[in-house]
Amino acid sequence: MTRSVRRTRRTLKPAGVAAVALMALSACSSSDSSTDRADKPAPKLSGTVTVLAAASLKESFTALGGEFEKQHPGTEVSFSFGGSDSLAANITGGAPADVFAAASPKTMAIVTDRKETAGTPATFVRNRLEIATVPGNPHKLSSLKDLTRSGLKVVLCDRTVPCGAAAQKALTAGKVKLTPVSYEQDVKGALTKVELKEADAAVVYKTDVKAAHGKVAGVEFPESADAVNDYPIALLKDAPNAEAAKAFIALVRSAEGQRVLSGAGFLKP
Repeated sequence: MTRSVRRTRRTLKPAGVAAVALMALSACSSSDSSTDRADKPAPKLSGTVTVLAAASLKESFTALGGEFEKQHPGTEVSFSFGGSDSLAANITGGAPADVFAAASPKTMAIVTDRKETAGTPATFVRNRLEIATVPGNPHKLSSLKDLTRSGLKVVLCDRTVPCGAAAQKALTAGKVKLTPVSYEQDVKGALTKVELKEADAAVVYKTDVKAAHGKVAGVEFPESADAVNDYPIALLKDAPNAEAAKAFIALVRSAEGQRVLSGAGFLKP
C-alpha cells in the first residue's frame, strides 16, 4: 500500500512541475504581449486634414491649424471658411472633407440629417452678438433700437446663416424692426462693409469685432443673451484622413484649444 502511494507521488510530481512551468510560461507570454501592446507607439499622423469651418472661426482655427502641424510634422491642415449653410451644402453635395465646424446646431443638422457625419457632433464653443460700428462710434450707438435711425446704413448677415438667424432672434427679443441696406452671406462680409465704411453698423459676433483689431468698435446690447449660438464640430463620414481629423478635433476640444478660442472671445460650451 505504501509503495503504491510512493509510486503515485513519483508519477504525479513531474506532471505537477510541468503544469507549473506551463502556467508560468503562459503568464510570461501574456505579460510580454501586454508589454508589447503598451510600448507600441501610436501611428504617426500624416497628410492633409481638410476642415470646413464657419467664417467666424477663421482666426482661431488658423492658429490651431498651425499648432497642429507643429505637433504632427508631416501633416497639413487645409481650411475652407464661409457661411455654415454654404459649407453644409458643399458637404451634402459630395465635397471631400474631414471635419465640419458649424456656427449653429441648425446648420450642422443639415449634414447630420443626411447621415454625413461619423458619430454625434460635439459643441465646443458658444458665441454672442455685438453691434460693430466705425471706430469712435460717431453715431453714438448704444442699443439695437438705435439702428433704426433714419439715414443710418446697417448691414445684417443673411437670415439663412447662423449670424443672421441670431440677429433676427435678438431683434425679435428687443421688438425692433430693422431694414438693412444689405444682407451678407457670412459674418466677415458684414464686418467688411463697416471696415470699409460702406455701412455705419452691422450686427456680427463679438469674436469678429475683436478680430478686427480696432478697425471697428463694438457695442454690446442685452438682447444678445437671447441669441447665443452653440458651435458644433464633427468628423465627417468617409473622411479621407480620419485619424488626423480625430486628432485635430481633439486639439480643438482640449484645454489648449479652449485657451485659444477663449482668447478670441468665444464662450465655453
